[in-house]
Amino acid sequence: MFKVGDKVVYPMHGAGVIEAVEEHEVLGQKQEYYIMRLPLGDMKVMIPVNSVDQVGLRAVEPAERMDAVIATLGRPAPSTPGNWNHRYRANLEKIKSGNAFEVAEVVLSLTRRDREKGLSTGERRMLEVARQILVSELILSKGLALQEASSLLDRALA
Repeated sequence: MFKVGDKVVYPMHGAGVIEAVEEHEVLGQKQEYYIMRLPLGDMKVMIPVNSVDQVGLRAVEPAERMDAVIATLGRPAPSTPGNWNHRYRANLEKIKSGNAFEVAEVVLSLTRRDREKGLSTGERRMLEVARQILVSELILSKGLALQEASSLLDRALA
């Protein structure tokens, strides 16, 4: 169980800080919820405490592990399916996993594909989401400002 002040990652949304644990009634059912604030977009999210494992909520990676995640961005891009639909689904599953290394793989492969052939609108949006998730975790893990985290990501991809 997480507590107030914990830095966590919510797959598909990014990293944030648990600000409170509150009981709310939703659809006639009372449940405890984590109230999480995401630093990017200054958004609040309510996550049912009893569905943490289901949604994949996890602690933010330590700074040393994020260094290893960033290092993967300098490697050759992994092979991806040629069919955009298969590629999109494979990348979506990686993002949904919440695993920082898999999200970095999506950023790497879509960035390289964009440079070589360009991206569809859907894949361009997916790249932005994956980048935002990675940047938000970098901000909280390493204590960086938004611009610093974004620049670190850009340098690793160069």
